[in-house]
Amino acid sequence: MVEGVVPGIGLAIQALTKENDAILINTPVYPPFARTVKLNNRKLIENKLMEKNGEFLIDFEVFEKEIVENSVKLYILCNPHNPGGRVWTKEELIKLGQICKKHNVIVVSDEIHQDLTLFGHQHQTFNTLSEDFKDFSVVLSSATKSFNIAGVKCAYAIIENQDLREKYLQRRLANNQQEISTLGMLATKVAYENGSEWLNELKNVLEKNITYIESELHQKTKIKVMKPQGTYLIWLDFSEYQLEDKVLDEKLAKEAGVILNKGISFGKAGQAHARLNAAAPFSLIQEASKRLVETFKI
Repeated sequence: MVEGVVPGIGLAIQALTKENDAILINTPVYPPFARTVKLNNRKLIENKLMEKNGEFLIDFEVFEKEIVENSVKLYILCNPHNPGGRVWTKEELIKLGQICKKHNVIVVSDEIHQDLTLFGHQHQTFNTLSEDFKDFSVVLSSATKSFNIAGVKCAYAIIENQDLREKYLQRRLANNQQEISTLGMLATKVAYENGSEWLNELKNVLEKNITYIESELHQKTKIKVMKPQGTYLIWLDFSEYQLEDKVLDEKLAKEAGVILNKGISFGKAGQAHARLNAAAPFSLIQEASKRLVETFKI
């Protein structure tokens, strides 16, 4: 058990790599990935995701090339992907795993949104796809996103390789992070054992909210909506408006009155983008959509 997925990523970096080692992430991606790599004095390698037909894809040739050229030691995978909501397929994950195995790269897989797959998509847990993958992976997850209990500060790490697990636990002890909230563990247990009906209802709400936003913005603005396959996060592309990031942020906040996560915080690939959280009452979703339409209407 760990305090959270992000602290768990930090532990993996500290336990399984050395200072100045190269660590690869796919960008745009959840901002704490890059921050944690840099603050631990590791070399950050950004593998830019491709966008095709409204979804993110990995260029596996470039992915492998960047691993080799930079002697990458660890790869942080985000599955489902934040901010793009991409639920990586079994085939994609196997290909990633094979490349990482070939070049002795440890995979740290953030799967915190695993329960929030939408529109018929199915989550695949990285270390279950091949027996070999268990030897070089750390899978991190938590009930906190799915059940809205982030305040309990509780997550878990699945590390099946004995050597990696011992190094991880030793680092956790050295950091005095071995004490986990009893309330957090209890909340996690209760959520997983009794929360299925609530979770199913939540996913119905999210699908309704996402579908509404996508329809409104597609029909009435030039904002491109990346429809998420999982998570409750929507990646919005404002590039058609040709606004600098600072101008876009001000326009959203001051003219539209809508505060979104700045795209640039997810990496250089997030320029002219913003992330919208669809986990809100439908009335709020309607109001946010209305304000965006009024500000960015065709």
